[in-house]
Amino acid sequence: MNRLQAIRPFGQRIWLDNLSRELIASGELARLLADDGIAGVTSNPAIFYKAISTDQSYQGELAVLKQDASLSAEARYERLVVADIRAACDLLLPQYQSTRGDDGYVSLEVSPELSRDEAGTLAAARRLWAEIDRANAMIKIPATPEGIRAFEALTREGVNVNITLLFSLPQVDAVWDAYIAGLKARKADGKDVGHVKAVASFFLSRVDSLLDPQVAAKHQGKVAIALTKAAYARYQERFHGAEFAELKAAGARPQFLLWASTGTKNAAYRDVMYVESLIGDETVNTVPDATLDAFRDHGEAALTLPVAMDEAKALLAEVEAAGVDLAAAGEKLQQDGLKLFEDAFAKLLQLTA
Repeated sequence: MNRLQAIRPFGQRIWLDNLSRELIASGELARLLADDGIAGVTSNPAIFYKAISTDQSYQGELAVLKQDASLSAEARYERLVVADIRAACDLLLPQYQSTRGDDGYVSLEVSPELSRDEAGTLAAARRLWAEIDRANAMIKIPATPEGIRAFEALTREGVNVNITLLFSLPQVDAVWDAYIAGLKARKADGKDVGHVKAVASFFLSRVDSLLDPQVAAKHQGKVAIALTKAAYARYQERFHGAEFAELKAAGARPQFLLWASTGTKNAAYRDVMYVESLIGDETVNTVPDATLDAFRDHGEAALTLPVAMDEAKALLAEVEAAGVDLAAAGEKLQQDGLKLFEDAFAKLLQLTA
């Protein structure tokens, strides 16, 4: 068992935060699934911008698509990447089947331009879900208020969702409120709740990048991890307590926390810090290539997430007592994250225009 495989006995799944046509066609993705135990794949506009701009295997199809004047730049982009998502879903289907739907998912994001458009998000999510036509697909939606309302409706409809750009505990609770409400409505509709899968993507490194200059030296590089521990404690309360008991008895799945942005941005920090410190049951860590390689080389797998929970709570209390508004920081980080995705998406559409 390699170092990445050693994480799984602690109940955490490692997903790859990357996707391209070459990754699939070369057999590299299949190798990562087999050798490293990768259990899912996430994508975003920045990932697909890099793929389409550097991977020659897109160019022939893109040239043909550009000859069709009836297609918008976004429609051409979707034609390209939906094929990749389907192919990745098919590679991961054996995992999905063998785990009865616990693993084997591939995420595709709706246009970031829809982040404040509930109806537009719903329409795009439904369209992409139908076009991908794979039970192990996930539609990625940002956790804005509009996105969260769309998420509740999609959960009721049975669409798998990766709700993303979470940076604070209030944001996480709002997402879980929507998920539970959507499942309750689906159950009341007389529909099966057992096959619905959703994850809540909480971003790590960006939190510390923003807050390190604002907190005491002893707290630098520690706030994001403390927040994840607090979120995980809240997860245990909500999904393993009375609130979720009836839905659980009906076969509903808890909405796992997914750790994102887990490549360290501060060179002074250990390069696998946001993997080693966040290992716990019923969680996912979506890891970029460089961090995946680093952990494979020198990462240490141990049950770390549920450890020192009281200390994490105390750290957050000290930080807030010193004047840091963690909820406000979360809102700023989400807005900054949306801008980054919007910019990447605009660059992406320039490639397909």
